[in-house]
Amino acid sequence: MKADLIIIGSGPGGYRAAEHAAKNGLQVIIFEHEQAGGTCLNCGCIPTKSFCYSASLEHKDYTQALTHKNEVVEQLRAGVEQLMTMSGITFVRGTASFKDAETVVCNGEEYTAQHIMIATGSKPKFPPFIKNLQNKEHQEANNLPTIVTSTELLDYDHVPQRLVIIGAGVIGMEFASIFNAFGCQVTIIEFLKECLPAIDSDIAKRLRKSMEKSGVEFYMQASVQQITKEGVTFERKGKAETIPADVVLIATGRQPNTEGLNLEAAGIAYDRNGITVDPDSFEVQFIPSQNNPHSSKIYAIGDVNGQTLLAHAATMQGIKVINNILNRKDVIRLAIMPAAVFTTPEVASVGMTENQCKEQGLEYICKKGLYRSNGKALAMNDTDGILKLITTPLTTDGGGKILGCHIMGAHAADIVQEIAVLMNFDATVRQLRDIVHIHPTLGEILQTTAENF
Repeated sequence: MKADLIIIGSGPGGYRAAEHAAKNGLQVIIFEHEQAGGTCLNCGCIPTKSFCYSASLEHKDYTQALTHKNEVVEQLRAGVEQLMTMSGITFVRGTASFKDAETVVCNGEEYTAQHIMIATGSKPKFPPFIKNLQNKEHQEANNLPTIVTSTELLDYDHVPQRLVIIGAGVIGMEFASIFNAFGCQVTIIEFLKECLPAIDSDIAKRLRKSMEKSGVEFYMQASVQQITKEGVTFERKGKAETIPADVVLIATGRQPNTEGLNLEAAGIAYDRNGITVDPDSFEVQFIPSQNNPHSSKIYAIGDVNGQTLLAHAATMQGIKVINNILNRKDVIRLAIMPAAVFTTPEVASVGMTENQCKEQGLEYICKKGLYRSNGKALAMNDTDGILKLITTPLTTDGGGKILGCHIMGAHAADIVQEIAVLMNFDATVRQLRDIVHIHPTLGEILQTTAENF
């Protein structure tokens, strides 16, 4: 079977690219070996945020939260499946792999296309000490704590008494916040000095301190050695400690889903960090020594290329590829990539951090705004928050270009999106200062911070 475009994977990168391509006249074949919608919809962003919402309610019930999560996922999955029936899209269930650089095989049939997009996402990454510990029978035979990834924990039918989380990245911090709110005793063990290494260090520290006040226990700069029936043993400052646990969540990052694609047959270059791509076009790089002539163009988008492990990054990378195929110009600026962590309180960021400015030797100005001085925050009784706005130096005839914004507090993701918009148009802090903001809103924190420049 032949088409204009083959897509392997129906996550937010794959299904949105298929929709965009089909709407613009391309014939698309998209393969999925699990559930439509990928990790984000089924066992990532959406179910986690559903739990975050339930955890934020004053009257919490875990069983109701689990039911709500399942209903949300099922509704959205059905929507993606319906989308995959639109004219121009052929949705194929099965495991797809390369026969060569022009041919994809699935369920014993061969498919070809002028353009092939790999959008297979990522999976949990395990540290060396895990080995075979994830085997449930092994856990039960040795009386070990239940060892899970985020996928299994999302379907856990009750709140464990003691949850130990290994890793203080986005996944670890969000699950800590969720289960702490449901009354679980939560401990996080992290190898690095601070949580959320990709986030502004000042914001990350403030979030950790806030979560500590809520009852989450942190052990930073700690190296996990083993998991036994006594709990999780780690080394910190030269001393070994053991924390008892009923459930252990492995949240030590994710790795690209390249297994089973048979990339070698197509001569596609990849390593443990993902498929090697051109950072602008997302065309894959081929192994130089391999003589594999081909006429098809192959792309890799989203987590599988290891560039930016965010669902919205995958979506926009896919749309950019389709625009290139259609010879359509766009103004997508993937370097301006907002991100959020849906803990309580919420954290969000876009652009450069103070540390990055210092490392690059850039001159900058950083001003802070506090939630406790904002009328809406006070009315919401949600004053635990801070906003940092970073710009270039101001001059009499200009300057003040917005370089970044980092927020901890209620609705941080919504507020930071305004800055992402302004950065896409190279706006200045003076322009932000002159934009009328509704009163009373949390967005006013941006304007009052801008007035301090």
